Amino acid sequence: MLASTKNRSLDIGGRKVGDGNPCFVIAEIGSNHNQDFELARRLIDAAAQSGADAVKFQTFRASSHYSKKTPGFSYLNNIDTHELVRSLELNRSWQADLKRHAEERGVVFFSSPCDSDAIAGLAALDVPAYKVSSFDLTDDGLISEMAAVGKPLIMSTGMATWMDIQLAVDAARSAGNDQIVLLQCTSLYPAPAHLSNLRAMASMQAAFSTLVGYSDHTMGDHIALAAVAMGACMIERHFTLDRTLPGPDHPFAIEPHEMSEMMQKIREVEVAFGDGFKSGPRPEEREMAEKGRRSLHARVSIAAGQTIRAEMLVAKRPGLGIPPFLKAQVVGRTARTNIDADQWITWDML
Repeated sequence: MLASTKNRSLDIGGRKVGDGNPCFVIAEIGSNHNQDFELARRLIDAAAQSGADAVKFQTFRASSHYSKKTPGFSYLNNIDTHELVRSLELNRSWQADLKRHAEERGVVFFSSPCDSDAIAGLAALDVPAYKVSSFDLTDDGLISEMAAVGKPLIMSTGMATWMDIQLAVDAARSAGNDQIVLLQCTSLYPAPAHLSNLRAMASMQAAFSTLVGYSDHTMGDHIALAAVAMGACMIERHFTLDRTLPGPDHPFAIEPHEMSEMMQKIREVEVAFGDGFKSGPRPEEREMAEKGRRSLHARVSIAAGQTIRAEMLVAKRPGLGIPPFLKAQVVGRTARTNIDADQWITWDML
């Protein structure tokens, strides 16, 4: 479990994020809208239906995002990166309608702005948070612009060194913004479980005094659940309606029924934390305590007036009699009534 951050929390769209609050779960729609407005709306609907707290898009333009000379990525079969990114651009005129639709469905809308115009456009819409992708973590100018808006800043830390993270955090704080959540992340798609390094959450919390969470690119939900169990205040998962849809981020994204299952498991994990106190049987455990625990029983028949000797006693279930640890206080007493063999012994019999 993570150390306490002194009950520190943030507000994102009316939801408290941080110590003592439910894990804030982001359905990362990203570019999985495939430049289809209706698909984008359906993704928001599905995320809301699944129980996610927020939907996040990505706001970029290929012309300012990637050089036309960028080599292709091997995991994308080395296709033209610039043309691929251009085909994934979000129509920025949709954002107001998408934000309104998300709010109507009860989920928070925000985005990862990748240029100054994107930041300004999202600021005009008063989105409640900004996301810095792992790939943009070293762009201190971009981070400073986002931080200056004054909204919570979520930073993914895939590929990052400690110095990368320190410079990013410093850029935000220098702009007057200390509302920071650092997300442990592995920048592979999908990411293998053995590179997840969930313990980095605790290391980042200790080093930078921020809230921490996990941006998950693994397959399945078990690594995200482990992150929640370790204290992550935020989980981000790529989200799609169908992993067979065309586009680079669909194949490793989580589908609606899987998101619903993950949300249910996360909430069950959270209620399982409890308060840490051991105060005896819960009301629901009372029957088990009475019938399943051991108590002192008569090993043999004991007549009224007999002195109780140790060899007359045996500890067995149920626990309706005197607890075994009080055996010494029973030995030497006199039986008030006849006690049948195999009968549990209570104080009123002595």
